[in-house]
Amino acid sequence: MKKILIVDDQAKIRELVHVTIRIGDYQIFEAASGDDALEVAREHQPDLIFLDVMMPNSSLDGFETCAALKQDERTKNAHILMLTALDKEEDLARGEEVGANGYFTKPFSPLELINKVEEVLG
Repeated sequence: MKKILIVDDQAKIRELVHVTIRIGDYQIFEAASGDDALEVAREHQPDLIFLDVMMPNSSLDGFETCAALKQDERTKNAHILMLTALDKEEDLARGEEVGANGYFTKPFSPLELINKVEEVLG
């Protein structure tokens, strides 16, 4: 069974993503901060990670979390999709720099999200 980790400081966003993608046969994990994300990802080694950028209650933002995940032997192969309200060109470039595999901006289309999950984990 494929594993997905949803990382967002807002519970409602995590729930929305969870409800959107639960149509598939996936094991879904959640984390509310970059620190929690690293812990959960190292333990469960997800295939796909949805990662928010702005997490004010975390010592790590999404870019820093992504970089740490890509540098860790246990998590470096996870497909990471940034899921954020930041949509400036420099934000997209920073995501690429730290190893993100894609970028979704909020608000997102549930259908596009489902299609991306199926494309990545298909």
